[in-house]
Amino acid sequence: MLAVDLFWKSFFREHDVLIKWLLLFAGAGVLYLWIKGKKQAKLNTEQAAKIKAEHSRVAEPEVIVQCQQCSVHIPKSEAIKQEDRFYCSQEHLNSLDAQGWIGSAAWRGSPNQDLRPEGIAAPDLVVIHHISLPPGGFVDRSSTQFIVDFFQNKLDSLLHPYFEEIADQKVSSHFLISRKGEVFQFVSTQNKAWHAGVSSFMGREKCNDFSIGIELEGDSDHPFEDIQYSALAKLTSQLSAVYPNLQFAGHSDIAPGRKTDPGIQFNWQKFQTKSNTPAKKLPFGSNPR
Repeated sequence: MLAVDLFWKSFFREHDVLIKWLLLFAGAGVLYLWIKGKKQAKLNTEQAAKIKAEHSRVAEPEVIVQCQQCSVHIPKSEAIKQEDRFYCSQEHLNSLDAQGWIGSAAWRGSPNQDLRPEGIAAPDLVVIHHISLPPGGFVDRSSTQFIVDFFQNKLDSLLHPYFEEIADQKVSSHFLISRKGEVFQFVSTQNKAWHAGVSSFMGREKCNDFSIGIELEGDSDHPFEDIQYSALAKLTSQLSAVYPNLQFAGHSDIAPGRKTDPGIQFNWQKFQTKSNTPAKKLPFGSNPR
């Protein structure tokens, strides 16, 4: 036994370096196999998750929505979304639907409205106004929301002294075009908005009964924006497609001495050119007033 012990001690002394290298290589091999196993496990997990997700997509049915304009059913992924509504085409998005709402507008329903009187089959007048809350407020900040709130009876009278003066007024318009060219709709064109007040057009009293009101955010001291004229031209074209007998006037034309809007800053000639409106549909002409 002593001889054997001496043999191995002598062997290990003579081959010490070799043994250390063998142990190092063995350790490296074990480490490599461990890392490879971890990578393979991660890859297997990712592949399993991918397969599961694909199966889940296949299993989930396509959500079907309805076009607001024509009521056709279409896959949600193929529909055009506007706020919480869906449309099957740009044509339907940009047209007046059977309920009297423009698809491309932001809908903000107003309680200030009535049914049109019996005998009024369709509106035949567009009245153009201007509005600014507070007066001139749009010059140095965005104030469109104040107008939206006003037409919805939600304007906080504590936010500005002028708001206290108009707190009890109940008014609305069918449409509002902001300084940025945004179009808001508050009342269906089939209903009567409260925008004209005491008024007369070509001998016909109570213009609210047979008109559509369009408010432009602005005043008599500042030019209207080009984008507002473009939005107005598009809107009047959309309306004329359904109501071909529409004529156009300013609030001051139907309530002279009482109202001055849309005012001297509104360029009637520019509106006529952009909207391609025939002169006969502008009974008060295209000169500034």
